[in-house]
Amino acid sequence: MCQKSLSEHDNTVLRRIFNPELPYSDTVNYEEESEAENTENLPEAENEARQLEIEGVKAAESGDVGASLERFNSAINRCPSRASCYNNRAQALRLKGDTACAMLDVNKALELSGGKGKAATQAFVQRGLLNKKEGQDEKALDDFKHAAKLGSAFAKHVVVQMNPYAAMCNAMLAEVMQKVKCGEDTA
Repeated sequence: MCQKSLSEHDNTVLRRIFNPELPYSDTVNYEEESEAENTENLPEAENEARQLEIEGVKAAESGDVGASLERFNSAINRCPSRASCYNNRAQALRLKGDTACAMLDVNKALELSGGKGKAATQAFVQRGLLNKKEGQDEKALDDFKHAAKLGSAFAKHVVVQMNPYAAMCNAMLAEVMQKVKCGEDTA
């Protein structure tokens, strides 16, 4: 296999060729967003909710979805205007198999976030996954496109996967580009 290094500009051009429908900015630096949290400046209730969210995520990662849901419920009770609390609870509900309640929480997260920021990005991805699971491919694709515009690399990948024509064209173009990079004849 040929290994030649491409410049950042070349890589950017190739990303645009392979993904023409996606936004030009490939990433969002969430640390620079207003949602990036400096816990010293948060109100006490929001700081407590954030800590409960962290505990809820850890519980879910260890497989204790029940404890996870308890933490997220407490976080929501403590700070009901915090979008990420609903988004995290939606994830736990999805793991539990309760897609109807997960969808309600994802929609609430999107409402509270105004469709912007990290919580919105994650909520659009989650709603896309829920819609896809329910066979609502058009709605799912729309959600993944929103998440992609907000910077989700996962959503960008799914958008391309869900477009069979684009995937076929991308595969053919990738093959040609590989031959060009290695100096092979493409005719």
